[in-house]
Amino acid sequence: MGFQLTSENYYSDIANYEYMSVSQFKDFAGTYGKLGCEECAMAKIRGKYKEPDRTALLEGSYVDSFYEGTLDKFKEEHAELFRQDGELKANFIKAEKAIARSLRDPLFQEYMSGEKQVIMTGELFGSKWKIKMDSYHPGRAIVDLKYMQSLTKFGYVPDIGYLDFVRYWGYDLQGAIYQEIVYQNTGKRLPFYIAGISKEEAMNIEVIYIHDNYLKEAMKVIESRMPRILQVKYHGAKPDRCEQCIWCRDTKVLTKPIGIGDLTASL
Repeated sequence: MGFQLTSENYYSDIANYEYMSVSQFKDFAGTYGKLGCEECAMAKIRGKYKEPDRTALLEGSYVDSFYEGTLDKFKEEHAELFRQDGELKANFIKAEKAIARSLRDPLFQEYMSGEKQVIMTGELFGSKWKIKMDSYHPGRAIVDLKYMQSLTKFGYVPDIGYLDFVRYWGYDLQGAIYQEIVYQNTGKRLPFYIAGISKEEAMNIEVIYIHDNYLKEAMKVIESRMPRILQVKYHGAKPDRCEQCIWCRDTKVLTKPIGIGDLTASL
């Protein structure tokens, strides 16, 4: 019997080897807002590198775990949430306020009231894929929860201009894959929404519909990048290094001096 994907092993090294996921795709290919790195992606799959628990990611996980109903367990597993006196650190008190703000809004709660952390798998572009949905309304909608610095700040991309946070961070890629995998499992192509909460002083909340034309464009991007990713992941192609991520900086071997112009070559 082959590998069986469960909620317990969903994030394991073997699950990440057996299946593609949106986060793994972005590790390889990057987004407008974050450079991809094939060698770092492979190091993660092989269990050689684990992304550090950055504060922003922990804050997002805090809000996620509340809506999953696992906040008490999350607190037990992350002592770094607390000060020495046992009280929550300021940024997690803020996350508590963000949760409280979202609970006051009936529409937000309606969209977040679906089935939680629903796992589905499918096949696409020569690979098995796995997804885990924050709030799944069978036959009606797919909703993903995001706790962001801002919902209205645009990111600048050279040669393109300013982009909304959805496309800047590749959440359109996520919507495209989630929609397709749900379709493969149910025969229904559902709308994809982001339930967003901002970290601003006056917290902003929105339920954002990601139009299907954006999802179709994102799917074309995924399709174009998958042959190279599969060559690296399964067929021995040498992964490229970005020379900018934590993995590349930590494993860098100097071969010659560089010039001043090389310092800005990646801009």
